[in-house]
Amino acid sequence: MAANSVIIFVFTILLFRFFHIQIYGYNKYKKRADINRIRAIPTAAPRGMILDRYGQILVDNYPTYILTGLPNEMGNENWSFSVISNCTAIDTAILIDNFDRYFRGRFIPSRITKDLTFDQLSCIEEHKHELAGINYIQFSERSFPSDVHISHVLGYVKEIDRSLLSNMSEPEQYDVGDLIGWQGLEKQYENLLRGEKGLSFLQVDAFGREVGKVEDISDIKPIPGQDVFTTIDLGLQKTLEKAMSRYKGIALVTDPVTGQILAFVSSPDFSPDIFTGNTTLREWRDIVNDPTKPLLNRITNGLYPPGSTFKMITAIALLEGLMIEQDEEFECAGIYQFGDRVFKCWKVSGHGKVNLDQAITQSCNIFFYQAVQRVSLNRFINLCQNFGFGSKTGIDLPNELAGLVPTRDYMNRRYTSRGWSRGHLLNLALGQGELLATPIQLAVYINKIATKGNTFIPHFLLSKVPESTNSINLNEETWVNIENYLFNAVNHKYGTGLAADPKINGIKVYGKTGTAQNPHGDDHAWFVGYAKDGNQMASTIILVENGGGGGKIAAPIARIAFKHLFNKNIEDRLAVK
Repeated sequence: MAANSVIIFVFTILLFRFFHIQIYGYNKYKKRADINRIRAIPTAAPRGMILDRYGQILVDNYPTYILTGLPNEMGNENWSFSVISNCTAIDTAILIDNFDRYFRGRFIPSRITKDLTFDQLSCIEEHKHELAGINYIQFSERSFPSDVHISHVLGYVKEIDRSLLSNMSEPEQYDVGDLIGWQGLEKQYENLLRGEKGLSFLQVDAFGREVGKVEDISDIKPIPGQDVFTTIDLGLQKTLEKAMSRYKGIALVTDPVTGQILAFVSSPDFSPDIFTGNTTLREWRDIVNDPTKPLLNRITNGLYPPGSTFKMITAIALLEGLMIEQDEEFECAGIYQFGDRVFKCWKVSGHGKVNLDQAITQSCNIFFYQAVQRVSLNRFINLCQNFGFGSKTGIDLPNELAGLVPTRDYMNRRYTSRGWSRGHLLNLALGQGELLATPIQLAVYINKIATKGNTFIPHFLLSKVPESTNSINLNEETWVNIENYLFNAVNHKYGTGLAADPKINGIKVYGKTGTAQNPHGDDHAWFVGYAKDGNQMASTIILVENGGGGGKIAAPIARIAFKHLFNKNIEDRLAVK
């Protein structure tokens, strides 16, 4: 009897426990069971496209295939890698290295290779019975459908592996195998382009193996990234890439009124698809070791002496300080001695007597060697800095150099006992010596002149609200005089920038050439200027490394830009695109 009572008591307890678990605690324990039964798999969101100002596609997505292996099901891994190698012609060691790099657990697929062709997939399908745990999935890769490079602007994406993920500041936002913007606009606007991941719900067994879809839970669809419209004019970009194809240098076109960048050519460049994984190690080494430095973004990270394009700084300092009269002349005999040094003019026979207007029009060096001695170093340096030299412009690209404006302290530190001397100021007056600038700084400089001191930070995002640079307040007469000088440099019969004029009715072109001495080789050729057509305005910076005279080499390329921009026949412009 006692034994029966014990049995009844035990069964009562068990029934009560079953009731508590199955009925009272149903929701709680079902949730726990689902956690063990269901695996939420993130699904990648397509990255947004990058387009030019007119909607022409610069960067798109295209589907490719990735081969994965599920470690728990693969069995003889060495045999599997051998079969895959025979199908793909990829070395076994590379396949194993990829598999190890993306390994995250025995029950999570690990990447083996990507960009599989149809023939490679067919071969793998034929050997499917030998390849337990091997599967392939579709994956979006970046593609570049336009026939321009603009690679230094677009940048590239990078695939995240375990090492990179562990060092990221926001690892929860990404997973191994995801793409992340790593350079250029891809990096600058990563938050816009990347989108939001979705979730796919799969059933797993007690060993964590996937056994099918969950029927009672709907997948969460990914939200594609936003498309980014840039300020780039694809037709103009194409035109200037062609014009610069024979040279090392840059061609940059901006709108001084808005700060929008219309064309951005750093030459030589590289094919934007070299970072998609199809470049061989040998090809990559050739690019890295290329003496022409195609990976260098010359516009934001190239440092150059600006040469005679800098003469307007000296002219402004003289005019604002009331240190010179409009008709005051200096004698140019082709050479000028200062202390124990001899300075030369580009025109060996000299320009004779010239005033400030003629000195800028004809780019006379001797005039500025003499006139700059009236300007204090502090006034000169402050003016340089007000025009943006020595500071980053704030362009919406991840990397930019600040250049160098050599102050008295800098020169004393560098040259110690010799230190600063007035002879250095003569070099600065012509944009030489220790002075170094980036082409994007020259763009801000000429844009400030074009807008009488009120321009905006250069940028690529079309929807961006323009941000002002620091304003420069000069006398109205100074602005008018400087613009007249620049007009004469392009339009006067003795102007060094004559070749920049596109000869289009109603278009006024202003500019300054420069021939910058280069300690590493032949002189660099510069042209900086802008053109007006009513309310429309565009500025152009041209640099040809080792090109010699700016009037002969750089100015004609500026003319190409102006001609494209201000061509009255709109059908011709659209045809270029």
